[in-house]
Amino acid sequence: MLQLFMQTYNYSLENTDINQIINFKKFENEENILVQIFCGQGKEILKKSIDTLLENLPQAICIGTTTDGEIINQKASTFSTVISLSTFENTTVKTTYVQGNDSYNNGINIAKELITSKTKLLILFTDGSTTNGEEFLKGIESFDNKVMICGGMAGDNANFTQTYIASGNKIFNDGAVAVALDSKILKIHNDYSFNWSPIGVEHTIDEIQDNRVIKISGMRPLDFYEKYLGEYVAKSLPATGIEFPLIVERNGIQMARAVIAKHNDGTLSFAGNLTQGDRVKLGFGNVEMIMNNTFKYIFKTCNKKNTESFFIYSCMARRRYMPDIINLEIEPFAKISTTTGFFTYGEFFHNKGHNELLNQTLTVVALSESSNNTTVTNNHTNIKQTNTMSDHSRSIQALTHLIQKSSIDYKKQSHKLEVEKIYSQNLMTAQKNFLKHAVHETNTPLSVIMSNIELFEMEHGKNKYLSNIEAAMKNIFSIYDDLSYLVRKDQLVYRIQNIDLVDFIRCRIEFFTQNAFLAKSKFVFKSDTPHMMVSFNETKLQRIIDNNLTNAIKYTLENQDIFITLKKVPRKYKFIISSHSSVIQYPQKIFEEYYREEKSQEGFGLGLNLVKRICDEEEVNIQLESNEHFTTFTYTFKEIEYKRKTKENP
Repeated sequence: MLQLFMQTYNYSLENTDINQIINFKKFENEENILVQIFCGQGKEILKKSIDTLLENLPQAICIGTTTDGEIINQKASTFSTVISLSTFENTTVKTTYVQGNDSYNNGINIAKELITSKTKLLILFTDGSTTNGEEFLKGIESFDNKVMICGGMAGDNANFTQTYIASGNKIFNDGAVAVALDSKILKIHNDYSFNWSPIGVEHTIDEIQDNRVIKISGMRPLDFYEKYLGEYVAKSLPATGIEFPLIVERNGIQMARAVIAKHNDGTLSFAGNLTQGDRVKLGFGNVEMIMNNTFKYIFKTCNKKNTESFFIYSCMARRRYMPDIINLEIEPFAKISTTTGFFTYGEFFHNKGHNELLNQTLTVVALSESSNNTTVTNNHTNIKQTNTMSDHSRSIQALTHLIQKSSIDYKKQSHKLEVEKIYSQNLMTAQKNFLKHAVHETNTPLSVIMSNIELFEMEHGKNKYLSNIEAAMKNIFSIYDDLSYLVRKDQLVYRIQNIDLVDFIRCRIEFFTQNAFLAKSKFVFKSDTPHMMVSFNETKLQRIIDNNLTNAIKYTLENQDIFITLKKVPRKYKFIISSHSSVIQYPQKIFEEYYREEKSQEGFGLGLNLVKRICDEEEVNIQLESNEHFTTFTYTFKEIEYKRKTKENP
């Protein structure tokens, strides 16, 4: 057979015998033959096909893989077998294989075995179950980062149980097989199409071991997928997760990391490595971008009369996500030259000295031994696509458009919220600084006023007006103490000490007795025992007691007593403050910041919120009961061992 350059012949077996569709006599005098077998029918058919081919063409170099779909010219198929037979005039072909799970060293060994100064392209197939594709490609890159690579990880029709690869007449369930094309004149060009768009907020990879994610944004990966994509997707992983990968940017390329395995502990393995701290987003297939065909580079450089073959290695997710329109993506290549390939579990791509493992991507290499650079007059933008979109495909395109536009709107809104957040934080900082200075400047005049009240009383005695001033000043002091605590609580370490609860509360009651009298109430204090020792910070304890006493004075009905009781229970003490007041309508809100049930009463609504925060910090239990007779707050403190010093026990 007379041949000047490379030629590729594609055959689809389906249920047909190889001998009926291939005229082997046509190739018997060819010296440089590459056979690629893309088998969607399992291990036995793959083995049978290889044996038949090598029996008839013993000089051929043969590699094969199981798939999640096959590509033959303008058509994508499933559960069939495609045989691609390429002959070369000025290119030699050689193959090798490696086995085992050491992906990085597998890559190094493949490169050492095959790469020479004349190597123009490595075609690589790995198993899709155990190989870490990214580590494998790094191994090759460490030996030689200039040689173009292509190919992908084997599939098994989305069963994710067992994939197979082949080199010569040997079939493997792990490792890698490879072919090197060595030539002085062979021209190789590559390109890729991603078109999976990130959507939603960024997430952080918190913990990871190689390609197994342990935690993402504080969640188990399985819980993460269930939260954002629903229970069905989570339960059906990894089959469903391939359509919704995590998207990360590496070396200027947006790339996907698709789920390939689900583990019993809720962790997930991905096709390719991620690293701790990676910022990722969930992705979805952007049908609009896919339909607009983004292979500008390869059509610009290779849409020439000399392009002799296209090899396509495309992600299974593209076929499954848009089964009705996947042929539209393949068609422009088939219009130019013979096209073949398969749908993978991970695609291999060479980009500016880096070998990348891609997902959700269509990768393509164009091959030619011709030196004729005459450009074809009709480029890909003028190729008329004969396939039409189904109603279902149009619906997907419309939904994709909606998601994309919603994502853009979300991004704008997020930016606006971020600006507002920074503005609010600045306001809060300014407010905190104002309070800090105000509290500092208020202390001195308050102290002067109180000192002068005491001096006046010593010289002239008490009177009605001075008593009112003194009571009001004590309320102001209580508010001052609250604000002072709020301003300084994060800057100071509050020392714990042993405090006698009975003496402490009696002292605070005495301080506010005049205020209760002016409000036409009085305190009634009772304690089970003369001493109750707690381990507590005095400032925090005062905030709890003072806020409860001043609230009781403020809200108790006129001429009603305020009952304060200390009770001893096993290993605990209860501080109970009870009075006849209006029924609290919303007990669940009473401890919220700025909440006040009676707007007529003065105050900021900060006191009980501050009390609740202190009690939560110090593990003090709070109970509230409010009815038409009484409103009662109960605080339960932990007891500490205490021995009072006596004359007998100094």
